Formats: sequence, C-alpha cells, structure tokens
Amino acid sequence: DQTTKAFPMALTLYTYPGNFRAFKILIAAEYNGIAIDVPAFEMMKDNKTPEFLAMSPLGKVPVLKTPQGALFESNAIARYVARMRRDTELYGTTFFASAQVDSWIDFCTHELELAATMWLYPVIGYMPFNPAATAKAKEDVIVSLKTLEAALTTQTYLVGDKMSLADIVVASALVYPMKLLMDASFRAPFPNTMRWFNTCVNQPEFKAVIGEVVLCVTETAAPSAGEAAKAPAPAAKAAAPAAQEGGKKNKKDKKEKQPGGKPDPAEIERLKAEAAERKKNAPPKEKKEEPKKKKEEAPAAAPAPAPVKKAEHPYKIMDREAPSGFDSDQWKKIYSNCKGDYAGAMKQFWELHDSKGWSIHTCRYKYNNENGKAFMVSNAINGFIQRSGEIRKWLFGVMWVTGEEGLTPLEITGCFLIRGDDVSQLKAANDDAEHYNWYKVDTNTDEGKAHVQEMWCSLDGNFEYLEGKKCVACSEFK
Repeated sequence: DQTTKAFPMALTLYTYPGNFRAFKILIAAEYNGIAIDVPAFEMMKDNKTPEFLAMSPLGKVPVLKTPQGALFESNAIARYVARMRRDTELYGTTFFASAQVDSWIDFCTHELELAATMWLYPVIGYMPFNPAATAKAKEDVIVSLKTLEAALTTQTYLVGDKMSLADIVVASALVYPMKLLMDASFRAPFPNTMRWFNTCVNQPEFKAVIGEVVLCVTETAAPSAGEAAKAPAPAAKAAAPAAQEGGKKNKKDKKEKQPGGKPDPAEIERLKAEAAERKKNAPPKEKKEEPKKKKEEAPAAAPAPAPVKKAEHPYKIMDREAPSGFDSDQWKKIYSNCKGDYAGAMKQFWELHDSKGWSIHTCRYKYNNENGKAFMVSNAINGFIQRSGEIRKWLFGVMWVTGEEGLTPLEITGCFLIRGDDVSQLKAANDDAEHYNWYKVDTNTDEGKAHVQEMWCSLDGNFEYLEGKKCVACSEFK
C-alpha cells in the first residue's frame, strides 16, 4: 500500500528551475507524500540577500527551510526528506541497508556526478572545451557505468528489492547526461543499467518532477574552442521542466520534446544556470559591470513552449460517465485488515463486487522457461507491482512465484481486479504486462470464485502453496 497524503509540515525548497541536484529531493518527497513549496528563485540575485546567506553561507542552492531551521547541501536535504517516513523504507530497512544507500550516494557524488558534469559543462558553455579533458571525463563516466552495470546484473534496484534513495540519487544525476550526451552506441554496453534507469524515470514519482525523459539520439557537441562562452541566463528566465504555480511545486508541467530527441535550447540555458550555481559564490566586485554587459549582449531567450494539457485518464472518464458502486479502497482495507480471516474477507468482496464495472483477470508469464534464480524472479514481480502504480486507484491483485529452484520450473502468476472489462489500461501503464498471457475469470461460476480466492488468499490462507506448487514469493498490489 502506498500513502499519498502530504506530510503535515511546512517545508520550502529554494532552487532555480531544472536544478538536477534538487530532483532527488523532490522525487523523495513524492515517494513520501511530503508537500514542499518551491517558490520562484533567481540565481545571482536571490542567493545574495542577507536572509538567504543566513541559511546558506556560500549562497549555494538547493536550501530547505524547515520549522527547525535551514538545511543546505543537496545530499543532506535528500537524506532528511527520505528519513521523514520510515514506512516507505527509502533509506533501507536495516542499519546495513542504510549504509548501502550512503555508499551509493557517495559513489554518485565523487565518481559519477563529477565525471558527468565535466563532460556536460563544456557542452552548455560553462567551461572551455578541452578534447583531452572531455575524453578523460567520458572514460570516467564509463567506469562509473560499469560499476552500476555489475551491481544491477543480479538485482533490480541498487539496495534491496525496492526503490530507495540510492536509486533516486543516482538516476537523478544521469537525467541530463542521458538526454544530452549518451547516445545509443554509448548506452549499448550497459543494458542492465538502462533497464534500471528506464524503470526509475518512468515511475509516477519521477515523472511528477522531471517529466518524460527522451533519451539522447545524437551526442550534443561542445562549442568550438574559439567560441566565447556566454554568461549564464538568469535562472528565473530559464525554461523549467516543472513550473512553479503560485509558489507550489507543479508535478506535471511537461515541455514538448523536439523531434529525434535533440536538446531543447531552453534546456541548455537552464543547465547553464545550474552550472553557474557551482561557481564559488564570492561577492561580485562593485566596480565591474561585466555580467550586466554580457547580459545586455545576450540574445533574448525564446519563450517557453506553452504547457501541453494532459489528457484525462480513461478511468477518470469511466468513473464519471459510468460510475460504479464498488469502492476499491473499501475492499483494500477489508483485505488488509482481515487478520487471516480470508474466507470472511472474500465473502464481503463478493457482496460488494460490481461485475459490470470491474473485471478479474489471471496472468501467466510467457517466458517462465527463462526464469533461473529465485531472487531475480521475486524482484521481477516486485518491479511489476511498482510499475503499475499509475492506476493504483483502479487496480488490486496478488502476484506469485511458485516452484523450487533447481528442481521445478519457477513460474510467475497473478490475479488482478481491474476497472472496466479488459487489461488494456494496465498494459498502457506498465509495459511489462505485455509479457504475460491474460485470461478473464468468469466470476459468475463457483469455479471462477474459487480460483480468485486461491489466487488472492491461497487455499489455506498461509500463502505457502498455489495450485499445488510451493510458493517462493508473493507480492500484493493494493
């Protein structure tokens, strides 16, 4: 189960739009259901005020203002937000797991992020292009990606079997390199890393902050050595992937992508602003007006594309035009709180069930013959559950892994209650659903009802056996 209610605390994050170091903070907040205000902020102006310098002595962003005081440095803020709710387990379930999360955060900061920015900064005009330095940065990025590839060969996520702050931090650092620098040939040697990265950025919590991630088609070239670097455009004027409406974080303001995955000039300007934040923010010398002159010489920034209005979800339309008396939240509470009385829970379900507005389907994995290691197959069903989060309101189900490793085939099976008459919207929300054969259950028969009860509760209610096969893992979507 996933709670989405806002955490009752007044938090304000000061940063400019598009700052990748703020992504991890806002994504962690999405997972924890924490509301964070993100007011408009202009670098080289707002970060020079005495009030801001009292919160961040070096004038750097992001900065989080809390009722207890201000926090600076992005990793410290991300850790703080992740730890605000223990039940979501973003920071691991044990001391050891928390230390693993810290290991990946430090790896990201000192190995991956440092090399990636050295590759990126010449592209956005922040530092002069040096072929040798760029070649070395690419080599260092490759070393970091090989480290990720090795770790992700045998596991779905970096720590444990679910999303953690480690995944959020590392994936956030890769967003701009994946969009602007790493073309298909560069990504090809890292299939496990790409599987993991695509899993991360397609989660609703990631999309709410960074929007759709279009992978790089052609590497963006750095300006030639003879071209003078332009001064960074003020962050307040740079286009942002997530606009701030009324001082609040807006989850879904997505920009139109240019054909072929080419970088948007406005995005380059936004990255220039991000690069400027990394400078030592020494007070500007009063006698020099060079920044103003450069600003006056710079061409006017193109207006940001009008936001694309998000189409209403088909299930929302269905709820409005063909309302159902069945309350999925009520059923999920009954199931979760039955305390082992699954027979009683199922009796209530059939009394509540609306067979015209909802349907039940069994799924069986198409490629069970490829299932080798039990822990990898268990990670697969957990990944399926997480990737279905977009339609959580209209979906309930249980997935199983049965068999005995080395003795009998490991099989993935599931049974889902879904709004409407088919699973088309589940396939639209979760590409993995295409890898299963789906069978609609006839709930008008005793056989169909018995099948659903076994799939959701197991025959004895102990979740040890399913269809006569030993249960290796079981995961509930509710």
